[in-house]
Amino acid sequence: MLEKYFNLKEQGTSVRTEVIAGVTTFLTMAYIIFVNPEILSSTGMDRNAVFVATCLAAAIGSLIMGLVAKWPIGMAPGMGLNAFFAFTVVGAMGFSWQQALGAVFISGVIFLLLTISGVRSWLIAGIPHSMRSAIAAGIGLFLGIIALKSSGIVVASPATLVTLGDLSQTGTLLAIAGFFIIAALDALKVRGAILIGILVITIASMALGVSQFNGIVSMPPSILPTFLQLDVMGALHAGLVHVILVFVLVEVFDATGTLIGVAKRAGLIEPGKPNRLGRALLADSTAIVAGSLLGTSSTTAYVESASGVQAGGRTGLTALVIGVLFLAALFFSPLAGSVPAYATAPALLYVACLMMRELVEVEWADITEAAPAALTALMMPFTYSIANGLAFGFVSYAALKLLTGRPGEVHAATWLVAALFIIRFAFFAH
Repeated sequence: MLEKYFNLKEQGTSVRTEVIAGVTTFLTMAYIIFVNPEILSSTGMDRNAVFVATCLAAAIGSLIMGLVAKWPIGMAPGMGLNAFFAFTVVGAMGFSWQQALGAVFISGVIFLLLTISGVRSWLIAGIPHSMRSAIAAGIGLFLGIIALKSSGIVVASPATLVTLGDLSQTGTLLAIAGFFIIAALDALKVRGAILIGILVITIASMALGVSQFNGIVSMPPSILPTFLQLDVMGALHAGLVHVILVFVLVEVFDATGTLIGVAKRAGLIEPGKPNRLGRALLADSTAIVAGSLLGTSSTTAYVESASGVQAGGRTGLTALVIGVLFLAALFFSPLAGSVPAYATAPALLYVACLMMRELVEVEWADITEAAPAALTALMMPFTYSIANGLAFGFVSYAALKLLTGRPGEVHAATWLVAALFIIRFAFFAH
């Protein structure tokens, strides 16, 4: 049955290979079940409910990807947008987490409509390559400052805004050790390096009496504190319109970039031949809507899926295995609750380092490309907002091309996004 549904022979793979690939990808992305509740619970959301929502959103997304798109790609709540949701939309802008979930829901519906109507491909074609790379790097910098702050490596200073923290603190030292463990294991090509790093630091903190051990396995906790708690009408508040725009833009770039990158590596996209990218994007946008209903930030395709492709994954059976493993993870809520902030901080910092690699793709020789890209990346950590980074980037890109007599190089999609951000700052500044 599996052979027939997924055309395993035709794809040159087997059930055994697909299962191994699924387990491999799951191990590389399972860190999200510890990191996401840590980030989102800072908004006042129930940590256990977020844990369940994270597992279910990842499972549903991966199962849809496997059954509908038949691609070997795992889905889960995305890094970057979860931090934007918690620290910018709720923390800095003062909206409730219910309104933020409403904004995620609306962005998912818009993404769905953009995919069905074909506008998505127009939007993707219209965003400059340098800007796309800068957005990924900027989100990396944003995650980096969050990680450094939560681990106590960087602290506030009235004189210099930020300064070095007390590196003799146990939690801070554990976070530093965690980062080196993750980076070294990943360099040595150990599968699940981030997950291992989190677990090692969690065990070390328990042994040192810094954090409590709550157990390993239990029945899944209740999802009711976050289930269907989204406030869609509240999300239509004028101040949240640009937040929805940011969610949509990042979701579209993130999902498209990851899906195309991993699918190409798996040989699933060949020039001139029909492919399942449309179905995969449909699965992605459906998962965003489902995740917002369950109680988590935007769900997206994971670039870690490349590790499963490397292990031989070629069909949706790989994604199906990932989905089933996320369902099994529901029974590990006591372990997830035992993970301290300084065990997840090194994971965040390492993901930040990986995202910074995107800066090599920027066209540094052309200042009209380089300056907007640099502004995009810099403004995200320094204003603690992905939205502000995008705003400065798009507006400066359009402005510099115009001022240097090259407005023809700017696609209509870029003009539109730049105009929307200018309207936002001019009329909805607060």
